[in-house]
Amino acid sequence: MAKFIAIGYGDRAGYEQTDATIRNAAHDHDARLREAGAVMGTTGQPVQVRNHNGAGTRTDQGPFMHSELPVAGFTMIEAADIEEATRLISETPCAVAQGVVEIWPLATP
Repeated sequence: MAKFIAIGYGDRAGYEQTDATIRNAAHDHDARLREAGAVMGTTGQPVQVRNHNGAGTRTDQGPFMHSELPVAGFTMIEAADIEEATRLISETPCAVAQGVVEIWPLATP
């Protein structure tokens, strides 16, 4: 099985404009993914870390990535291929509640 990282983008406004029945079904879907072994969480405030040329660590508060919607959370799943990963992620809250989810294949040595 391959590993995939899913990055969910969404905001409270989009979440709240989605029918509660659909939101609840998405949360139930996430619970099933977690029961199957997915590692999942919502985001806190990010910190950027740099140590260019090993010359010393510098940190900055705030995100490096920029998008219309804020990053809402991350999921790591196992799936046979990108098609299965897409199917699994397509019913999560960010996907159904006016947000978007990126799926990144995770290359491991």
